[in-house]
Amino acid sequence: MGLLDGKVALITGAARGIGKSIALKFASEGANIVFTDLVIDDNASNTVKEIEAKGVKAKGYASNAANFDDTAKVVAEIQKDFGRIDILVNNAGITRDGLMLRMTEKQWDMVINVNLKSAFNFIHACIPIMMRQKKGSIINMASVVGVHGNAGQANYAASKAGLIALAKSIAQEMGSRGIRANAIAPGFIITAMTASLSDDIKAEWCKKIPLRRGGTPEDIADVATFLASDLSSYVSGQVIQVDGGMNM
Repeated sequence: MGLLDGKVALITGAARGIGKSIALKFASEGANIVFTDLVIDDNASNTVKEIEAKGVKAKGYASNAANFDDTAKVVAEIQKDFGRIDILVNNAGITRDGLMLRMTEKQWDMVINVNLKSAFNFIHACIPIMMRQKKGSIINMASVVGVHGNAGQANYAASKAGLIALAKSIAQEMGSRGIRANAIAPGFIITAMTASLSDDIKAEWCKKIPLRRGGTPEDIADVATFLASDLSSYVSGQVIQVDGGMNM
Protein backbone atom coordinates (compact mmCIF):
# COMPACT_ATOMS: atom_id res chain seq x y z
CA MET A 1 0.00 0.00 0.00
CA GLY A 2 1.32 3.41 -0.99
CA LEU A 3 0.59 6.69 0.77
CA LEU A 4 -1.24 7.99 -2.32
CA ASP A 5 -2.94 4.85 -3.65
CA GLY A 6 -5.91 5.65 -5.86
CA LYS A 7 -5.33 9.40 -5.87
CA VAL A 8 -4.91 11.58 -8.95
CA ALA A 9 -2.21 14.26 -8.75
CA LEU A 10 -2.02 17.24 -11.10
CA ILE A 11 1.42 18.85 -11.23
CA THR A 12 2.19 21.90 -13.34
CA GLY A 13 5.59 22.16 -15.00
CA ALA A 14 6.54 18.57 -14.17
CA ALA A 15 8.39 17.48 -17.29
CA ARG A 16 11.73 18.17 -15.62
CA GLY A 17 13.46 19.30 -12.40
CA ILE A 18 11.68 19.45 -9.06
CA GLY A 19 8.28 18.90 -10.66
CA LYS A 20 9.44 15.69 -12.28
CA SER A 21 10.90 14.44 -8.99
CA ILE A 22 7.58 15.10 -7.27
CA ALA A 23 5.72 13.26 -10.03
CA LEU A 24 7.98 10.22 -9.76
CA LYS A 25 7.75 10.17 -5.96
CA PHE A 26 3.95 10.47 -6.03
CA ALA A 27 3.82 7.66 -8.59
CA SER A 28 5.98 5.44 -6.39
CA GLU A 29 3.37 5.96 -3.66
CA GLY A 30 0.54 4.84 -5.96
CA ALA A 31 -0.83 8.10 -7.39
CA ASN A 32 -1.89 8.45 -11.01
CA ILE A 33 -0.05 11.44 -12.45
CA VAL A 34 -1.22 14.26 -14.67
CA PHE A 35 1.20 17.02 -15.56
CA THR A 36 1.17 20.10 -17.73
CA ASP A 37 3.84 21.92 -19.69
CA LEU A 38 3.88 24.46 -22.50
CA VAL A 39 4.55 21.69 -25.00
CA ILE A 40 4.57 17.93 -24.70
CA ASP A 41 7.89 17.26 -26.43
CA ASP A 42 10.15 14.20 -26.42
CA ASN A 43 11.37 15.07 -22.93
CA ALA A 44 7.82 15.22 -21.58
CA SER A 45 6.93 11.98 -23.37
CA ASN A 46 9.91 10.28 -21.75
CA THR A 47 8.73 11.58 -18.38
CA VAL A 48 5.35 9.92 -18.99
CA LYS A 49 7.13 6.62 -19.67
CA GLU A 50 9.22 6.93 -16.48
CA ILE A 51 6.09 7.56 -14.44
CA GLU A 52 4.17 4.69 -16.04
CA ALA A 53 7.08 2.39 -15.21
CA LYS A 54 6.00 2.84 -11.56
CA GLY A 55 2.79 0.97 -12.41
CA VAL A 56 0.43 3.93 -12.49
CA LYS A 57 -1.44 5.87 -15.16
CA ALA A 58 0.19 9.04 -16.45
CA LYS A 59 -0.47 11.69 -19.08
CA GLY A 60 1.05 15.02 -20.06
CA TYR A 61 -1.08 17.89 -21.35
CA ALA A 62 0.12 20.89 -23.34
CA SER A 63 -1.10 23.98 -21.54
CA ASN A 64 -0.20 27.62 -21.00
CA ALA A 65 -0.61 27.75 -17.24
CA ALA A 66 -0.69 31.56 -17.26
CA ASN A 67 -3.79 31.60 -19.50
CA PHE A 68 -7.06 31.45 -17.56
CA ASP A 69 -9.25 29.98 -20.31
CA ASP A 70 -6.60 27.49 -21.41
CA THR A 71 -6.27 26.27 -17.84
CA ALA A 72 -10.01 25.80 -17.38
CA LYS A 73 -10.14 23.82 -20.62
CA VAL A 74 -7.26 21.49 -19.73
CA VAL A 75 -8.57 20.85 -16.19
CA ALA A 76 -11.97 19.88 -17.65
CA GLU A 77 -10.16 17.51 -20.00
CA ILE A 78 -8.18 16.01 -17.13
CA GLN A 79 -11.33 15.42 -15.09
CA LYS A 80 -12.92 13.71 -18.08
CA ASP A 81 -9.88 11.46 -18.59
CA PHE A 82 -9.12 10.65 -14.93
CA GLY A 83 -12.43 11.19 -13.15
CA ARG A 84 -11.07 13.20 -10.25
CA ILE A 85 -8.27 15.47 -9.01
CA ASP A 86 -7.13 14.87 -5.44
CA ILE A 87 -3.82 16.74 -5.37
CA LEU A 88 -2.77 19.95 -7.11
CA VAL A 89 0.89 21.00 -7.10
CA ASN A 90 1.45 24.48 -8.50
CA ASN A 91 5.04 24.09 -9.60
CA ALA A 92 5.24 26.04 -12.89
CA GLY A 93 7.80 28.82 -12.58
CA ILE A 94 10.41 30.95 -14.31
CA THR A 95 13.02 33.56 -13.37
CA ARG A 96 13.84 36.84 -15.08
CA ASP A 97 16.32 38.30 -12.62
CA GLY A 98 17.48 41.90 -12.46
CA LEU A 99 17.86 44.83 -10.09
CA MET A 100 14.68 46.88 -9.67
CA LEU A 101 16.18 49.97 -11.33
CA ARG A 102 16.89 47.95 -14.47
CA MET A 103 13.93 45.59 -14.42
CA THR A 104 11.54 45.97 -17.32
CA GLU A 105 7.77 45.74 -17.13
CA LYS A 106 8.00 42.66 -19.34
CA GLN A 107 10.34 40.92 -16.88
CA TRP A 108 7.97 41.69 -14.03
CA ASP A 109 4.81 40.62 -15.85
CA MET A 110 6.29 37.36 -17.19
CA VAL A 111 7.34 36.15 -13.75
CA ILE A 112 4.12 37.17 -12.00
CA ASN A 113 1.97 35.60 -14.72
CA VAL A 114 3.80 32.27 -14.89
CA ASN A 115 4.59 31.87 -11.20
CA LEU A 116 1.57 33.39 -9.46
CA LYS A 117 -1.31 33.85 -11.89
CA SER A 118 -0.94 30.26 -13.08
CA ALA A 119 -1.52 29.06 -9.52
CA PHE A 120 -4.69 31.15 -9.31
CA ASN A 121 -5.82 29.71 -12.65
CA PHE A 122 -5.37 26.09 -11.58
CA ILE A 123 -6.78 26.54 -8.08
CA HIS A 124 -9.82 28.31 -9.53
CA ALA A 125 -10.39 25.43 -11.97
CA CYS A 126 -9.70 22.58 -9.51
CA ILE A 127 -11.56 23.78 -6.42
CA PRO A 128 -15.07 22.94 -7.72
CA ILE A 129 -13.87 19.38 -8.41
CA MET A 130 -12.33 19.05 -4.94
CA MET A 131 -15.45 20.51 -3.34
CA ARG A 132 -17.60 17.80 -4.92
CA GLN A 133 -15.12 15.21 -3.64
CA LYS A 134 -15.17 16.93 -0.20
CA LYS A 135 -11.42 16.53 -0.05
CA GLY A 136 -8.27 17.81 -1.70
CA SER A 137 -4.70 18.94 -1.09
CA ILE A 138 -3.21 22.01 -2.79
CA ILE A 139 0.55 22.55 -2.64
CA ASN A 140 2.15 25.77 -3.87
CA MET A 141 5.86 25.61 -4.67
CA ALA A 142 7.18 28.84 -3.18
CA SER A 143 10.78 29.66 -2.20
CA VAL A 144 12.80 30.94 0.73
CA VAL A 145 13.17 34.19 -1.20
CA GLY A 146 9.39 34.53 -0.91
CA VAL A 147 9.85 34.55 2.86
CA HIS A 148 13.04 36.61 3.16
CA GLY A 149 13.37 38.46 -0.16
CA ASN A 150 16.46 38.57 -2.35
CA ALA A 151 18.30 41.40 -4.06
CA GLY A 152 18.01 41.17 -7.82
CA GLN A 153 14.91 39.00 -7.65
CA ALA A 154 12.11 41.37 -6.68
CA ASN A 155 9.75 39.90 -9.27
CA TYR A 156 10.53 36.27 -8.35
CA ALA A 157 10.39 36.96 -4.60
CA ALA A 158 7.07 38.79 -4.94
CA SER A 159 5.59 35.92 -6.94
CA LYS A 160 6.72 33.36 -4.38
CA ALA A 161 5.48 35.45 -1.45
CA GLY A 162 2.17 35.64 -3.28
CA LEU A 163 2.05 31.84 -3.53
CA ILE A 164 2.49 31.60 0.25
CA ALA A 165 -0.30 34.11 0.94
CA LEU A 166 -2.49 32.41 -1.67
CA ALA A 167 -2.10 29.04 0.07
CA LYS A 168 -2.89 30.53 3.46
CA SER A 169 -5.99 32.27 2.11
CA ILE A 170 -7.30 29.19 0.32
CA ALA A 171 -6.74 27.17 3.52
CA GLN A 172 -9.04 29.58 5.37
CA GLU A 173 -11.67 29.71 2.62
CA MET A 174 -11.84 26.01 1.84
CA GLY A 175 -11.03 24.24 5.10
CA SER A 176 -14.70 23.63 5.87
CA ARG A 177 -14.96 21.79 2.53
CA GLY A 178 -12.15 19.38 3.40
CA ILE A 179 -9.60 21.11 1.16
CA ARG A 180 -6.14 21.79 2.55
CA ALA A 181 -3.61 24.26 1.10
CA ASN A 182 0.05 24.60 2.01
CA ALA A 183 3.28 25.96 0.55
CA ILE A 184 6.79 24.56 0.30
CA ALA A 185 9.69 27.02 0.33
CA PRO A 186 12.84 25.34 -1.03
CA GLY A 187 16.25 26.81 -0.32
CA PHE A 188 19.38 26.09 -2.36
CA ILE A 189 18.42 23.02 -4.40
CA ILE A 190 20.80 21.28 -6.82
CA THR A 191 19.00 21.33 -10.16
CA ALA A 192 20.09 21.81 -13.77
CA MET A 193 19.84 25.55 -13.17
CA THR A 194 22.04 25.67 -10.06
CA ALA A 195 24.40 22.96 -11.30
CA SER A 196 25.69 25.46 -13.86
CA LEU A 197 27.01 27.70 -11.07
CA SER A 198 30.74 27.63 -10.39
CA ASP A 199 32.11 25.36 -7.68
CA ASP A 200 33.20 28.45 -5.71
CA ILE A 201 29.69 29.88 -5.68
CA LYS A 202 28.18 26.53 -4.65
CA ALA A 203 30.79 26.17 -1.89
CA GLU A 204 29.89 29.63 -0.56
CA TRP A 205 26.21 28.68 -0.52
CA CYS A 206 26.94 25.50 1.41
CA LYS A 207 28.89 27.42 4.06
CA LYS A 208 25.68 29.30 4.87
CA ILE A 209 23.67 26.08 5.27
CA PRO A 210 23.88 24.35 8.68
CA LEU A 211 23.53 20.92 7.04
CA ARG A 212 26.48 21.88 4.79
CA ARG A 213 24.96 20.72 1.52
CA GLY A 214 22.54 21.81 -1.13
CA GLY A 215 19.18 20.14 -1.21
CA THR A 216 18.03 17.70 -3.87
CA PRO A 217 14.77 17.61 -5.83
CA GLU A 218 14.04 14.40 -3.92
CA ASP A 219 14.21 16.34 -0.63
CA ILE A 220 11.42 18.55 -1.91
CA ALA A 221 9.46 15.59 -3.28
CA ASP A 222 9.49 13.91 0.14
CA VAL A 223 7.93 16.95 1.81
CA ALA A 224 5.39 17.27 -1.02
CA THR A 225 4.42 13.63 -0.49
CA PHE A 226 3.78 14.31 3.19
CA LEU A 227 1.56 17.29 2.35
CA ALA A 228 -0.27 15.35 -0.38
CA SER A 229 -0.97 12.35 1.83
CA ASP A 230 -3.28 11.77 4.76
CA LEU A 231 -0.24 11.92 7.05
CA SER A 232 -0.79 15.70 6.96
CA SER A 233 -4.58 15.58 7.30
CA TYR A 234 -4.47 18.26 10.05
CA VAL A 235 -1.88 20.47 8.36
CA SER A 236 -3.19 23.43 6.38
CA GLY A 237 -2.22 27.05 5.78
CA GLN A 238 1.45 26.35 6.49
CA VAL A 239 4.70 27.16 4.70
CA ILE A 240 7.45 24.58 5.17
CA GLN A 241 10.99 25.79 4.48
CA VAL A 242 13.14 23.01 3.05
CA ASP A 243 16.50 24.70 3.21
CA GLY A 244 18.85 22.72 5.45
CA GLY A 245 18.38 25.21 8.26
CA MET A 246 19.68 28.14 6.20
CA ASN A 247 16.92 30.55 7.28
CA MET A 248 16.01 29.57 10.82
